[in-house]
Amino acid sequence: MVLLETTAGQGSSLGWRFEELAELLGQVERPERGGVCLDTAHVWAAGYDLRSEAGYEQTMGALGDIIGVERVKVLHVNDSKTELGSRVDRHEHIGKGRLGRQAFGWLLRDERWRGRPMILETPKGETAGGRQWDAVNLGVLRRLGRRLTTKNTKEEERKKSENL
Repeated sequence: MVLLETTAGQGSSLGWRFEELAELLGQVERPERGGVCLDTAHVWAAGYDLRSEAGYEQTMGALGDIIGVERVKVLHVNDSKTELGSRVDRHEHIGKGRLGRQAFGWLLRDERWRGRPMILETPKGETAGGRQWDAVNLGVLRRLGRRLTTKNTKEEERKKSENL
């Protein structure tokens, strides 16, 4: 399978608008052999808001309407050093960039992405304390996932008890 990755839109590159990816996928002779890799920093740099809850829902709704959620086969997970719509591709550590931690919380609890592989594409190297940045970023994502799962579970339990 060939996956087209969302791009930041630098220069004359294609794939920074969902419509462009949909058009390219529409020209594939065997559609089952093509899909999309959604890159969080690229989508942000292309002008799709992931930082606010409303923006996140609007972006993912547009992605679903234009490309189809089922065509997204993998996600590249990374924050961005650049502003929304900058069309500049500069990855940052989770929660250290312009997207912030909340955007990754929405991504992690979004049922549309359950079971999809997520690849950490943050800068490499070590922290000042000697820890590998990949381990730090993965830890942040795991804590966000646990926190959201715990929060959701408590909220569900509260609602159930109110309905008894």
